[in-house]
Amino acid sequence: MPILRQDELDLISHSAEQTRRLGVRLGTLLQPGDVICLSGEMGAGKTAFAVGVGAGWGADTVLNSPTFSLVHEHRRQRDQNRLLHIDCYRLSDEDEAETLGLDDLFDGTAAVLIEWPERIASLLPKERLWVDLRIFEATRRNLLFIPSGARYETLLESFRGDTVGVKRP
Repeated sequence: MPILRQDELDLISHSAEQTRRLGVRLGTLLQPGDVICLSGEMGAGKTAFAVGVGAGWGADTVLNSPTFSLVHEHRRQRDQNRLLHIDCYRLSDEDEAETLGLDDLFDGTAAVLIEWPERIASLLPKERLWVDLRIFEATRRNLLFIPSGARYETLLESFRGDTVGVKRP
């Protein structure tokens, strides 16, 4: 049995800046309705990656951790599309997320970037791009990209081509 499925992408980042740059590349590819889940322990690089996604997407404001307000909405001038940055770290359970109306954020009108998505797993759309970030060493991180659904397989294939210059046969 292979370690990775053929449609997954496994990358190593050697610095927070490189993690951010990977986020920039993904951000340039996002469309309204896309859902990107960033999972990993504290300090794994989720926010650095998210900052890059916002920059690549073209957010008018810099993404930062929305831990205290749960959801930050970002816009871009060229088309007024929205990017929602959600941090579920402080949620106690999925019931709390439901009472806050988080499931309404997946209506397809905005790209959605979620930190700590495992805390609202049952509320997430089945189709999404899951990015699992892991700490290897003080500055090295492992990023495993796992697509669920045709849109995310296509998105990941474009990201793979832009990032490592290789597309699957």
